[in-house]
Amino acid sequence: MLLDAIIAFLKVGVIFAGLLTAIAYTTYFERKVVAHIQHRMGPTVTGPYGLLQPIADALKLLFKEQIKPSGVNGLFYNLAPILSFTAACMSIAVIPVGNWVEIGGRKIQLIISDLNIGILYIFAITSLGVYGLVLAGWSSNSKYSLLGGIRSTAQMISYEVSLGLGIIGVLMISQTLSIAEIVRQQSGSILNWYFFKQPVAFFVYLISAIAETNRSPFDLPEAESELVAGYHTEYSGMRFSVFFLGEYANMITVSAIASSLFFGGWNGPVFPPVIWFLIKVVAFLFIYVWIRGTLPRFRYDQLMRFAWKVLFPLGLLNILVTAFIIVLRS
Repeated sequence: MLLDAIIAFLKVGVIFAGLLTAIAYTTYFERKVVAHIQHRMGPTVTGPYGLLQPIADALKLLFKEQIKPSGVNGLFYNLAPILSFTAACMSIAVIPVGNWVEIGGRKIQLIISDLNIGILYIFAITSLGVYGLVLAGWSSNSKYSLLGGIRSTAQMISYEVSLGLGIIGVLMISQTLSIAEIVRQQSGSILNWYFFKQPVAFFVYLISAIAETNRSPFDLPEAESELVAGYHTEYSGMRFSVFFLGEYANMITVSAIASSLFFGGWNGPVFPPVIWFLIKVVAFLFIYVWIRGTLPRFRYDQLMRFAWKVLFPLGLLNILVTAFIIVLRS
């Protein structure tokens, strides 16, 4: 019993430390990729090839002055970034980063908790993230922050529906809510990947996930040219950096879920399973950055219209077609 507790504690520590490292270097990765898209060099001075830039950024934000405007609601103002970051990090608990390793004759699964309702857990946790943004906008005592919070509420609720519809197609085929079991069902051949069986569901999921994480071209809640950074306008120093880290944690989590549900997760030839998982996650992060460096921002009416008039009916149609095919094969 004690050994199981120690193993669980170590798994939490290793995976969480890996997530924090990935968050830090995703910022470096994004700056480099966007720089090359725009024919620039990106970070090059801080360390070899600029690899120490994330550490320099972290130190700068750590020692930066914490400016707190007058009239804010102190409790919720401080709680909002913590809630946003915590909700973003907790989803990684049910995502398998590999198959298993054997240590001292004992097989250790490379997942913190293999819940049989893993998908429902992710829906529940990610739904909490919007509260951080809403509380930040309301508690800051700023009209710009409040507008950003209201926008984020409408956007995340709208695209969360389409996100769920995209995942339901996979759940109907796999007949399970466990992400680890869904990954195991895709082993053996690349043709077993659910991307080939649910391409429309993947499209709906990918677009909805980008909007859920407030990334370009769906970054309306923090549109700098319109809302002066939106819900985190009145945040600075470490409070701002926690929001910043939460956004990148969401990007990594969304990429990990997409890799697990549609592209076989850690399954792959030659390389160790963990390496395959990381390759797929990095590929999705590249798509995130590529879209940011390529597409202009939507207008808000276009954003909402696309959610309810395109993605929502497309997700419903995919579920109906999937159900029809399942009934024909049964």
